[in-house]
Amino acid sequence: MNCPRCNNAQSCKDGIVRSKQRYQCKSCRFRYTLNHKSNIKPLSIKRKALQLYLEGLGFRAIGRILEISYGTVYQWVKACGDQVSLPESQGEVEIVEMDEIHTYVGSKKALLDMDSCR
Repeated sequence: MNCPRCNNAQSCKDGIVRSKQRYQCKSCRFRYTLNHKSNIKPLSIKRKALQLYLEGLGFRAIGRILEISYGTVYQWVKACGDQVSLPESQGEVEIVEMDEIHTYVGSKKALLDMDSCR
C-alpha cells in the first residue's frame, strides 16, 4: 500500500479510526486510511455473468457458479439491457413466412382425444 500523498511504500500502523486501520507514511508523515470496497467485482466476472446469461442460464444458477448474489447478476443484466438499443424496422414487411410447426400444433389439437389417453 502506497501513501496517497507521496506514493511511498513505507508506512506504519497509526491506530484505528471508525473501525478502520489508520496508517502513517514514514517519509511525509501523512496519516491515511485505506478504503476497500468489497462490493466491487472485476470486469471479467461481470462479462462472464453476461455471457452465461446469454447462453441461457438463470440468475440464480449464474450466482451459484460465480459465487455472487443473483440480485447482482440481475442488476448487471438489466443495466446492460438498458444500454443496448433494439433494432428498429426500416421498412414495411412484404413477405412473411410461417413455420410448419404452426400447422402441426393446430392439427395436433384437433386429433387429441381424451378417451384414447386413458
